[in-house]
Amino acid sequence: MTEPMRSDPGRGGAGDVLDAVRRLLGPVLPKRWRAGVAVVPVVRVTGVIGVSTPLRPGVTLAGLARVLDRAFAMRGAKAVALAINSPGGAAAQSHLIFRRIRQLAEEKNLPVIAAVEDVGASGGYMIACAADEIVADPASIVGSIGVIGATFGLDKAIERLGIERRIYTAGEHKSTLDPFLPENPEDVARITAIQREIHALFIDLVRSRRGDRLAGPEKTLFSGEYWTASTALGHGLVDRLGDLRSYLRERFGEDVLTPVVSPERGFLARRLMGATGDPGFAAPRSLAEDVVSALEARAIWARYGL
Repeated sequence: MTEPMRSDPGRGGAGDVLDAVRRLLGPVLPKRWRAGVAVVPVVRVTGVIGVSTPLRPGVTLAGLARVLDRAFAMRGAKAVALAINSPGGAAAQSHLIFRRIRQLAEEKNLPVIAAVEDVGASGGYMIACAADEIVADPASIVGSIGVIGATFGLDKAIERLGIERRIYTAGEHKSTLDPFLPENPEDVARITAIQREIHALFIDLVRSRRGDRLAGPEKTLFSGEYWTASTALGHGLVDRLGDLRSYLRERFGEDVLTPVVSPERGFLARRLMGATGDPGFAAPRSLAEDVVSALEARAIWARYGL
């Protein structure tokens, strides 16, 4: 990627001369070299967070860390934009990505703008909250500030098949929520307590980032419900309706440059990457694992009619 040229104030006269030359030759120079042209690197956050499928690695901090570093370090950047299209996924990965964005924004003193495409819900909305402003299409799905977990009960199925489940553990809670055993009320209480704790963290995060912009009863806002962006605007979950390109041109000028910062790796590395985001730590996956991951990802998208 070619970065726009920018004079270094610390170079003194040389920088001034370069600026003068660029102003003089502006009409014939490529736009990225012209003086006064704003640069807003764009980072795409697309897919289910933390869930890897055969055709698309999951969104993880490991997969985004270098991309974010490059975006925030780009010469001449006036802001960093996040193009978000995610129905959520793993809570921890969502929070890790949120924190990394905020850390970089504060270190580089750069504003962050999020633009929601089809959906920015659950963990996708958590990441959007790392932005100082959230833009969304009127038909985008936004919200779902809650926590969900799901499993299957297969105990009756294996009983009908004459299969006996045998488990050997060290630690009384190692077989919690085993789908081949009848549901245990203690297990349900334990997982519910964990969900409440994560939900409280999510609520505090939204409160701290959205502040006085939030409108409406918290019982509704934090119920896990989701809305179109047109309705979410009234709840203070987004700041304006529209698209990223139009907003950036309005804010930074018609000539604003919006280079998309992509991972620096080839096709083979992406396929080998796995959920870790690092080809060096990839592990072989079975067909069954791939099928389960694909079904999990499909189920998460389907919650929002997508």
